Amino acid sequence: MIDLTLLSIFIPTFFLVSITPGMCMTLAMTLGMSIGVRRTLWMMIGELIGVAMVAIAAVLGVASIMLNHPDIFEVLKWCGGAYLAYIGVNMWCSKDKIVMGENKPSDVSSSSLFIQGFVTAIANPKGWAFMISLLPPFISVNSDVAPQLLILLSVIIVTEFTSMMAYAAGGKSLRIFLSRGNNIKWMNRITGSLMVGVGIWLALG
Repeated sequence: MIDLTLLSIFIPTFFLVSITPGMCMTLAMTLGMSIGVRRTLWMMIGELIGVAMVAIAAVLGVASIMLNHPDIFEVLKWCGGAYLAYIGVNMWCSKDKIVMGENKPSDVSSSSLFIQGFVTAIANPKGWAFMISLLPPFISVNSDVAPQLLILLSVIIVTEFTSMMAYAAGGKSLRIFLSRGNNIKWMNRITGSLMVGVGIWLALG
């Protein structure tokens, strides 16, 4: 089993890193603003699966292959960034209705939201670098790796989910404020700009 002292250090460390504004948290806030917390859960599921895969790869050493072939990262980053930017532009250009709004569930599919979260997590080089540098020191070579990894993954998933829920809820509150009166077009422009920003951040980060 994992050393409890190491675990007590890992939990607050990862929480501070997770709650800090980043691509995934910005995406959660943006979607929370545009489609609400409930629909944003699909993005969160994709992001959590992506983060779990990155963490497992970091511990098992697969990440070293990725670091030796940065061209793989470049393709993922640019494709994912272009996809998010495309969505953002469509949102920005819509002035008369709430794009991807809860009243229009057909505007965005659950699979599309899932892919947004998954791609953002997988194609984030900073996420890989963080997992590679953070996780190995908390794994003891004198104990079975599987139970230790399971515990660390549980902490990661719970922390990431809690942080994204907080950001998505904040986005929804901002949506309620902006939806009063004739502010729908400004809400679309704000959320669209944030989405484009996340796409550029992903591609150039």
